[in-house]
Amino acid sequence: MFNQLTALRSVLNPKYLELALSDQYDIGSWEECLFWLRGLNDTYRVTTSTGMYILRVYRTEITEADVQYELSLLSQLKGILGSSVHTDIGEYIEKKDHTGYTVLQAAEGKRVAVMFRYIEGIENNLEDEQSCYAFGQSAAELHKAMDQVVLEQPRYELDTKFLIDEPLERIINYIGEKNEASSFLHTFAKELKERISVASKLGLDNGLCHGDMHGNNNAFQQGNQFIHYDFEWAANGWRAYDLAQVKARKRQSGEQKEALWNALMAGYRSVRSFSTQEEQAVDLFIVARRFWVMGLDVAFIESDMGALDYGSDWLNSFVEEFRDTGIVE
Repeated sequence: MFNQLTALRSVLNPKYLELALSDQYDIGSWEECLFWLRGLNDTYRVTTSTGMYILRVYRTEITEADVQYELSLLSQLKGILGSSVHTDIGEYIEKKDHTGYTVLQAAEGKRVAVMFRYIEGIENNLEDEQSCYAFGQSAAELHKAMDQVVLEQPRYELDTKFLIDEPLERIINYIGEKNEASSFLHTFAKELKERISVASKLGLDNGLCHGDMHGNNNAFQQGNQFIHYDFEWAANGWRAYDLAQVKARKRQSGEQKEALWNALMAGYRSVRSFSTQEEQAVDLFIVARRFWVMGLDVAFIESDMGALDYGSDWLNSFVEEFRDTGIVE
């Protein structure tokens, strides 16, 4: 007899969210709750008599402990960055009872909801050296602030287990050990881990990272400040991994990339140190990030993406990309 959940991932009705949440916040009377974006989590734009807000409804895999960690981090960063010239964060809105989140019951299980302030400003695509220099300053200020944060909650680390081992297991479980790509992926993952281990022993700054600093989550600008948000993946890791995500952004012109990256590095180093060894390791972490993304694809096939677009073309594209790195001969 089938007794499992009837849904793997649902979209919650905005009317239900208004009914469940509107009395819990002191943000005026709700005028509209609009389903805004389906990503790893679901985003709603809430308009009230006092302005606009962003409501995030996390997927069911994100636990209360995960959200408590993120909100504690945001609270501390807000205080530390209070007088920062280049950096701010998208903070959450406290409820009337001074808590930060609500647990909702969805068809697939418990989902946590958090209200955030709406970030005004413009999205800076980091397409000129001045913008990249300023973003480098902001990223360094963020890391500097994170060095002062104290978090008691247990948390995974952005290490090779998280970036390589766990994604590899998901990928092989999906494609099967007998797939001709499996042997290459095992070899590639092993060599990539070894290279990161060697780089790490040479000296890489390790500390609290944003974890998803790919640009879209960090490139909104208000005046001279960049506003960083979406700290869902924040954890201890290599700072070179954080910056690798910025270097790998796809929106920049290929001809300009080197100059833009140099400007970003100059901005970062004007605030805090970043060694030559760390900069050389960034390209390794770009590859590690892509391997992690491949594993993330697999994680969402069953509940969100569907298998149609994740067959041989998808697999061969990643394998070709990894072969092109030259990490495995």
